[in-house]
Amino acid sequence: MNNMIERLESIEKRYEELSHILMDPNIGSDIKRMTEVTKEQASLQYAFDLYQEYKEISNGIEEAKLLAKEKDPEIKEMAQMELDELEARFPEVEKKLELELIPKDPNDNKNVIVEVRGAAGGDEGNIFAGDLYRMYVKYAEAQGWSVDLMEATVAEAGGFSMVSFMVKGEGAYSRLKFESGSHRVQRVPKTETQGRVHTSTATVLVMPEVEEVDVEINAGDLRIDTYRASGAGGQHINKTDSAVRITHLPTGIVAASQDGRSQHDNKDKAMKALIARIYDKFQQEQLEAIGSERKDKVGTGDRAEKIRTYNYPQNRVTDHRIGFTIQQLDRVMEGKLDDVIQALMNEDQRLKLEGAQ
Repeated sequence: MNNMIERLESIEKRYEELSHILMDPNIGSDIKRMTEVTKEQASLQYAFDLYQEYKEISNGIEEAKLLAKEKDPEIKEMAQMELDELEARFPEVEKKLELELIPKDPNDNKNVIVEVRGAAGGDEGNIFAGDLYRMYVKYAEAQGWSVDLMEATVAEAGGFSMVSFMVKGEGAYSRLKFESGSHRVQRVPKTETQGRVHTSTATVLVMPEVEEVDVEINAGDLRIDTYRASGAGGQHINKTDSAVRITHLPTGIVAASQDGRSQHDNKDKAMKALIARIYDKFQQEQLEAIGSERKDKVGTGDRAEKIRTYNYPQNRVTDHRIGFTIQQLDRVMEGKLDDVIQALMNEDQRLKLEGAQ
């Protein structure tokens, strides 16, 4: 508790310092500085307001306790009513403060790049990858986010052997970051004549959009190839060498795009994907160096980790990391992922709070 109060006092002090800076008439001449200060103060606003409410309730409780000792029965009764009300509110505000002080993931408000690949199960794995892509697109649309297709390799039997896309919107990474891993489907494939249930998998990788300044890339380490786009991709297909493939020579990481409106657009998209993949590689290496025990995180974010099973015969979705099961697979595949994602966020919050304490 003392540690929490110290942190809140530090936030309050910083918030007030920022207020004084914004009151300086000269700040208006430095737009960049003013933007930075405004942004920082906005990030502290909720915690600052909660702390003011916390102090108000704490002081109110102390005053009510003193008044409850008065001899006047009317004052005593009023003080007791006030005390009961404040003591009922106190745990709720305290809980909100604890949650607000949990260390934030700096990537939470970033856009994301998602890659879905068909894995085990051949054609059925690719078809399932297509189903997952559709599920994420529908979920993103329901959140008011936009989806921008970046790269796709359409499979002959349907679906994708690989599809990558960017999801743009506030809090996209905070809600989608738990989707990285191996997704398993159990159902009767269309090609199955005996009606037997098969198990196939698709892998999902979710990466935050990364600015070039966050990843040091030497232009001399890049090989950029242009080629004629093929497959589903709009009016420019097969007319010009508009598709772009970028290879990062030191790591061998490759990113391509062919669905943009122009070569410039495709180069921009491919570069964003490349930077995100390089950033992800470095992050994975750092995590491996730190060690395998990460109690404050739901799952490892490893593409090989089996995180979820989609059982069609039983209309069931099970997330193995938190033991969460929901008998609404049909709704989930239509993009209604909120219950699953909220359960993962709640568990992540609980683990972080446990770690902080």
